[in-house]
Amino acid sequence: MRFQTISGGDVSKLSFGTMQFGGSADEAASGEIYRACRAAGINFFDTAYLYTEGRSELILGPLIAGERDDIFLATKCGYHGASAAKIEEEFAESRCRLGCETVDLLYIHRWDAATPLEESFEVLAGYVAKGSVRYIGVSNFAAWQVMKAARVIEDFGATIGFLQPMYNLVKRQAEVEILPMAEAEGFAVCSYSPLGGGLLTGKYAAGETGRLTTNAHYASRYRENWMYEAAAALAEIAAELGVAPATLAVAWAARHPGLFGPIISARSLEQVRPSLDAVGFEMDDALYDRISALSPAPPPATDRTELV
Repeated sequence: MRFQTISGGDVSKLSFGTMQFGGSADEAASGEIYRACRAAGINFFDTAYLYTEGRSELILGPLIAGERDDIFLATKCGYHGASAAKIEEEFAESRCRLGCETVDLLYIHRWDAATPLEESFEVLAGYVAKGSVRYIGVSNFAAWQVMKAARVIEDFGATIGFLQPMYNLVKRQAEVEILPMAEAEGFAVCSYSPLGGGLLTGKYAAGETGRLTTNAHYASRYRENWMYEAAAALAEIAAELGVAPATLAVAWAARHPGLFGPIISARSLEQVRPSLDAVGFEMDDALYDRISALSPAPPPATDRTELV
């Protein structure tokens, strides 16, 4: 599966998520991270209307301005409702912040049960027809929601191209239906949180702080003891191989055949380097299987485990 930038270059499989730009990464740090990503060959950058109250888009816009056609730019709208009016308001503001008339990829940030899909996706299809958006995606949708949305948008002459689920070594629910569906139906999956909120970097075992200690949502998401045990075991394998745990975590996620590529993120140049090292890391079948065995695979969708 290949995608191209406006200038015709291949889109990098690894992308960088700018959720921390304008938050824990100030403007100077964001610039350093951006340049390091570009030096590593990454040309795919992901942001959202709500990230750091708009500062993420405001910082990313000037960074890509001098090479806009060489960048594959994704943003998201509709986290707090995906009505036509909400989408139009947020996407107009996003384009203004980014300084771009066109974005390569626009996601609906999450499912909105209160708004008819026809209302949301007619607006998105209209953007594609006008050239304001090149590809449409959905983030945080269940498999059935993806297929329902895909059917609806067909009526407006457009398609869904990208999915953005959570996926990492200790959060493998996407393996049940989302990834098999993506392989069967041709969706490109750009998964987020390959490091599990920093859990899989090994820093919490070393006594450091981060989202899991400062953010209640992340603390709840990664609260199970076995997750910390898996992270510790991953760190042991990394030490044995002489690489950073983060490199293995990103490379493991990228290895799944159902993924286009994972989205990495960081708040500093130092923090992003181990993830960037995954760009050239070769993970063979034996290592992939060894790492996969550190966490339980979820049961199949039918829950008929005796048939697996």
